[in-house]
Amino acid sequence: MRYPVQPAETASAADTGGASRPGLPHFALTFAVSLLLWVLLAGSLQPQELLAGAMVALLVTLVAAPRLGIFTGMRFSIAAPVHLVLYLGRFFVALVVANFDVARRVLAPSLPIRPAVVEVHTDLRSALGRMLLANSITLTPGTLTIDVHEDRLLVHWIDCPPGTDLPQATAAIAAGFERHIRGFLK
Repeated sequence: MRYPVQPAETASAADTGGASRPGLPHFALTFAVSLLLWVLLAGSLQPQELLAGAMVALLVTLVAAPRLGIFTGMRFSIAAPVHLVLYLGRFFVALVVANFDVARRVLAPSLPIRPAVVEVHTDLRSALGRMLLANSITLTPGTLTIDVHEDRLLVHWIDCPPGTDLPQATAAIAAGFERHIRGFLK
């Protein structure tokens, strides 16, 4: 199924995941991450390095300000870092398991390969959340996100069981990732 593509300049707030204007936490996060990156790359905590890093981080934050709207999908809560770590763990496990599965199929050609394009439903509402889910699916061997349209992802699946419907495909491909992503993204 082919979905119509809406030009970015006419996209509504609903189509962009409801992204609104970024608030102070979004600017502070961008500044802090930029400063942290500066400190890690500089490898020094000397005052002149910290001052230079703060100036560069402020410049980066000001230059990136028009694009920070995508970060309005973030959840700022005490539990968010825990969910992020759980997501990264789930992603790593899925990555290892999928790599072994694809390698097994390559090394044993007698194993079935039933490629199909399936539709997967997501409850994530932010553009950032849907993007992270789509990229997580794509980075896992055996699946490839082809298109994202509102709450549906079109996914090429290397081994789709016969008769798979929308709830089954969603559970098999996206549910594990989405459960953890929902903890730190909207």
